[in-house]
Amino acid sequence: MMSVSNMSNSHYTIRNYQPADFNKFVLLSVEAERLEPAGRYISPQVIAEDLGRPNYSPEQDLFIVEVAGNLVGYMDVAPELTVERVILNSWVQPGHRRRGLSIKLLSYAIRRARELGVKAAHVNIREDNVVAESVLSELGFECVRRFLELRLDMAQLRWQDIDQAALGCRHLRRGEEDKLTQIQNRSFAGTWGYNPNTMEEVTYRTNLSSFSLEDVVLTYDGDKVTGYCWTEVTGEGEAAIGERKGRIFMLGVDPDYRGVDIGRRLLLAGLARLRSKGVRVAVLSVDSENETACALYRSVGFEVRTSSLWYEKVLN
Repeated sequence: MMSVSNMSNSHYTIRNYQPADFNKFVLLSVEAERLEPAGRYISPQVIAEDLGRPNYSPEQDLFIVEVAGNLVGYMDVAPELTVERVILNSWVQPGHRRRGLSIKLLSYAIRRARELGVKAAHVNIREDNVVAESVLSELGFECVRRFLELRLDMAQLRWQDIDQAALGCRHLRRGEEDKLTQIQNRSFAGTWGYNPNTMEEVTYRTNLSSFSLEDVVLTYDGDKVTGYCWTEVTGEGEAAIGERKGRIFMLGVDPDYRGVDIGRRLLLAGLARLRSKGVRVAVLSVDSENETACALYRSVGFEVRTSSLWYEKVLN
């Protein structure tokens, strides 16, 4: 625990999260999404599920900033030990910025990363976040990757073609978590930033309150899964149907089956799933260096809306 003073003589305490902080942390998370939307639906249940994810300990991996009994900021350290990195995500209320809190939180995060024995810390920020870029650069982070944020107006699509493409696909079934784990890891092996999934992690995600088996579309060759498209709806339960955004969360094809248009078929089937949920706008994120994926998405009508940058700090 650390106490930080600023020019207004307010005393901030940075400490580890405790279960008693839950309700205040939910309020802080709701405020963060309201002021700087990231497309996440926030509720007590969603927060509780997130804090209970595998290979994560909120009492060790989540730091909070407290002043006068209120939570005003946090730093989340997400371990990905298989690839020897942590992903950092932080937020501080606008009225408490420019007081050194973000730098202090980063120092806590780096200390935790070193305890975990990882080799790198990664941070993802919007490309136009000049302040964050400056702070990260000062602390030894370097920009290593750009991801494009793409958007598609679903009204532009020819649904007759899409429904036809979806005929050769089917949804995930309960008990197939092992097959989903295998196709994910085969599809993304060697891809920058990909952390191989375990059966436990995939089972956890498929048991979240927001998940439906129909959100994952599969292609098959006999009994073998050859590709998958995982979709999700953002803002569900909060926004009106016309305002909902659907996301292509992940799309992958087995390396042995690439080049035969499976990716396009899965993408169209995923869009058909989103349409069935009342979605009008579809979004996705893609590595700018993945030329094949970028070409596929643009061929369907996705356009670049903005981009984000991944910063990396190599740890000794």
